[in-house]
Amino acid sequence: MIENFKNEVNKGLESNPKTLPSKYFYDKKGDALFVEIMNLPEYYLTRCELDIFQNKTQELVDAFGVKPNTYFELIELGAGDGTKTKELLKLLDSENYSFDYFPIDISSNALGLLEQDLNKELPNVSVQTKQGDYFEILATLKDSKKPKIVLFLGSNIGNMTDDLAAKFIYNLGANLQAGDKLLLGVDLIKANEIVRPAYNDSKGITAKFNLNLLDRINNELDGDFNLNHFKHQPEYDKNEGIAKSFIESTIDQTVEIKAIGKTYKLAEGEKIHTEISRKYNDKLVEKIIANTDFNLEAKIQDNKGYFADYILTRH
Repeated sequence: MIENFKNEVNKGLESNPKTLPSKYFYDKKGDALFVEIMNLPEYYLTRCELDIFQNKTQELVDAFGVKPNTYFELIELGAGDGTKTKELLKLLDSENYSFDYFPIDISSNALGLLEQDLNKELPNVSVQTKQGDYFEILATLKDSKKPKIVLFLGSNIGNMTDDLAAKFIYNLGANLQAGDKLLLGVDLIKANEIVRPAYNDSKGITAKFNLNLLDRINNELDGDFNLNHFKHQPEYDKNEGIAKSFIESTIDQTVEIKAIGKTYKLAEGEKIHTEISRKYNDKLVEKIIANTDFNLEAKIQDNKGYFADYILTRH
């Protein structure tokens, strides 16, 4: 893990323009900051998808096309704390659907907490946690030949370029059978004044979250980034439909990372690109799935029309 971290940080800081992988936002401090972000009034994404799962639960189940007496596997990629999915599980449980729930996550701690929570709240639901890589675990589940519904929530697909998103969905399809479903949660393209604050909140929590990546390099790779000489710089243009996050150097400076054994020069105003968050509409979703094994079956939106859960069927 530490070798991968070193290699990816070095590769990113030697690139032009400079980049750092957003996956390294998430250490213990980063996890806590992101929980804070999700509860901020400006960060609408989590609330909007939760609105769908709370208030349009039956519509989701109808779109899946499953019947109470027909067994299926409900698989969630990156399950986290399962807050949204719990609303779906409650309905499936109350109507006596026959299924197993397979939450997949990289964090064994998150899975343990989720399993404990569900065993307490929904003791009749069969929970089979799976830790590790999405595709490795899907490959093991593929052999069952049972009908599958895969959940990929939170607009996590938006952290990928369109080409990578298309490959990701294609690879998902390769692990599924005809008739299996994919629920793809995406943030919709909307006005600048709604999107921008979600990535640049008034309390500065998102800035701390982004700059924590430099702190992590300092702590784990013996770097000497001075966080006072950097600032969080988000950008969003509705016409492009992509929110971008940058860490910008506020002075000319040289940074050393001892674990890598290198120094890196940054000019005043030079930006390190850390993350994208693609926003979608029907046309973009259709484009991304055009060369995959999926057809678009349904689109379910929150009450504000900010977010959508697309239901795709493997053909």
